[in-house]
Amino acid sequence: MILVVYLSSIDRPHAAHPSRRRSLFLVSGNVFALGAVSLITDISSEMVTAVLPVYLMIGLHLSPAVYGVVDGTYTGATALLRLVGGYVADRTRRRKFIAGLGYGFSAVAKLGLPAAGNAVGVIGAVIAIDRTGKGLRTAPRDALITLSTPPQLYGRAFGVHRMMDTVGAFAGPLVALGILAATAQAYDAVFVASFCIAAFGVLVLVLFVRDRGGEQPSKGTVALSSLGGLLRIAPVRRLVLAACLAGMVTIGDGFVYLLLQRREDLSVGWFPLLAVGTNLSYLLLATPLGVLADKIGRQKVVLAGYTALMLVYLLLFGPFGGWPLLVVVLALYGLFYASTDGVLIALAGPVLPTGVRTTGIALIQTGQAMAYLVSSVLFGLAWTVWGPASAIRIAAVLVAVAVFAVALLLRGIPSTDADEEEPA
Repeated sequence: MILVVYLSSIDRPHAAHPSRRRSLFLVSGNVFALGAVSLITDISSEMVTAVLPVYLMIGLHLSPAVYGVVDGTYTGATALLRLVGGYVADRTRRRKFIAGLGYGFSAVAKLGLPAAGNAVGVIGAVIAIDRTGKGLRTAPRDALITLSTPPQLYGRAFGVHRMMDTVGAFAGPLVALGILAATAQAYDAVFVASFCIAAFGVLVLVLFVRDRGGEQPSKGTVALSSLGGLLRIAPVRRLVLAACLAGMVTIGDGFVYLLLQRREDLSVGWFPLLAVGTNLSYLLLATPLGVLADKIGRQKVVLAGYTALMLVYLLLFGPFGGWPLLVVVLALYGLFYASTDGVLIALAGPVLPTGVRTTGIALIQTGQAMAYLVSSVLFGLAWTVWGPASAIRIAAVLVAVAVFAVALLLRGIPSTDADEEEPA
């Protein structure tokens, strides 16, 4: 009820004094509305994500290599559509509409999962449709956040948005667990409920999010050649390379949770709670780390996040186990996401020209997602050939190398608006 009352006051001139409206999270109403949409959508998405790894590898007995392909598809196979979404949103100045299409695709895809049955190919096709939606919506949504926020508060805005997003990610596995318990492990019930929740998220977007298309500068018509122009800007080029490198050393959540489940011999019924632990850490840390990034430097926070990821990989086959291992690994994993997910885009915001900001964000996210696709497939193969212990230790070493390389790439990234920067 509080959420609905707050959302209904957004951008209404007499609803509340501006300072009181912003006092809840010290961000604009549009950022809060976008966070609410992400919160609801992530409940839907994480209901499926939380049960998918155990369903595919334990229920359908897929090999780690095959699961790596499916997991890579889930995140990276439709990565190029991020560029499509970003380009069309900048070209038409209709970021809300493009984001809404993306949320709609993902909602409809949930209905395809009950029809897929045990057919891995059909499951992969449904996942591709769902990720098509995510690919279309992510860059326009993040661009709307930057356009609704002063540059000096980007870290705070993305921190609040990711915090709200993670409330949904935290609740999603719990909802899935409750549905499975009430329906005697009926996965179809989870998928149908996920669709209903996703549809509600689309409705909130339509009713409460305000587009910022009319606020764009008149200079520069967006064209396909703008991609080349973006890469000629030295800070943007370095950010794209850093994002690709980071994606190459990041394995899927499903692999991390499967390794924990196998090491600690957890029952399948407890598997969704591993994601809950990560999301609780992310939820608690997202806003504080976003604020900290604005104060001490976003580069430092991003590098700290990847250092936490390296520790996660090392601990998965480290010297101790039991509940201390579960607590430390899930806390560090949440710290990794809170330090990198929104903060990297906050770092990019000031160096991207306003007229093609959505395209620029999409370019960075596409590079990272495509690299993640390769990483997930290679890790699945490494697990199959060398075993999980060797595969995860190699991943930890690669993360350590990547931290130094990313530090060099991000050094000196300016915090001023890109419209004032000269291409290098």
